[in-house]
Amino acid sequence: MNVSILLQHPHRYFLRGLLRTPFRRYHFIFHSSTHLGSGIPCARPLNSLGLHCTKWLLLSNDLKRKLCLQTTLKEHSEGLSDKEQRFVDKLYTGLIQGQRACLAEAITLIESTHSRKKELAQVLLQKVLVYHREQERLNKGKPLAFRVGLSGPPGAGKSTFIEYFGKMLTERGHKLSVLAVDPSSCTSGGVGQSEFAVADMVDMFVLLLPPAGGDELQGIKRGIIEMADLVAVTKSDGDLIVPARRIQAEYVSALKLLRGRSGVWRPKVIRISARSGEGITEMWDKMKEFRDVMLASGELTAKRQRQQKVWMWNLIQENVVEHFRTHPTVREQIPLLEKRVLSGALSPGRAADLLLKAFKSRD
Repeated sequence: MNVSILLQHPHRYFLRGLLRTPFRRYHFIFHSSTHLGSGIPCARPLNSLGLHCTKWLLLSNDLKRKLCLQTTLKEHSEGLSDKEQRFVDKLYTGLIQGQRACLAEAITLIESTHSRKKELAQVLLQKVLVYHREQERLNKGKPLAFRVGLSGPPGAGKSTFIEYFGKMLTERGHKLSVLAVDPSSCTSGGVGQSEFAVADMVDMFVLLLPPAGGDELQGIKRGIIEMADLVAVTKSDGDLIVPARRIQAEYVSALKLLRGRSGVWRPKVIRISARSGEGITEMWDKMKEFRDVMLASGELTAKRQRQQKVWMWNLIQENVVEHFRTHPTVREQIPLLEKRVLSGALSPGRAADLLLKAFKSRD
């Protein structure tokens, strides 16, 4: 397996875009909470994307699939100038070949807020997505990457674990990508909304906990615990073995009271130590077990499909809100109405109605 390591980059559009790229095998997303077919139409993988192709009669399946791919890619490239087409083709070719320079350039393109560059980024991502689906079809429908999200409160040892775990995987010949996401709240220092965002991007959500209790773990909300597919108590070595065992027992009991999100998998609680290496191999075995069980049951595929729907609506919401806020009349009225709401002179509902009325009457 190839090896590719991608370091910190928190941009949410990049994360969603990169999850569709074809960097194969084990693809992890690490989240840091520190202070910082075969019918006449095209093949089923393409149909599932809502893409269309002309019907061909008396053609072999492979030829039909090839023609369908070509037609689909052409549709998404319409409207590009020759220069833009060459640029997108260069990045696409580099990405599917694993060239890091093209990956870096693609990241810059995807992050751009320039309207035309955003359009080019979507053309590039669609081309990569079509290629990725075809590769999954060749892999008998199995995912080419396994995405894991890690989270935990400050002091849980996330960075130390990532370093040890990452080295172990690369030494075993696996491919690894590491993405770090900034927390949504830097003031609380706890686990928050960003964990829900990460959980919607990954196949498996892992919660790392330090061998502490009481106030030190108050930032861990019930919703976060319910999202966890695996809980790992870190720093289980030396004098901390006893408290680590206690925390493990507490969370084993707690998880029994929570309703499971999966019909085939019950969350596990294990102890690990990145210093001594205890439990790290067991943790990897649990991850592989989760992947295999979820894939065999069909839950993993269903989960990824739900996530794609969530990403679509999140992007719609973000773009609609941005369009609303940048409307000239709305932009002028926002400061005044916000001030009146803060002073209590105007209710939030009335302020919202006024802004929406201004937006609707923009003509």
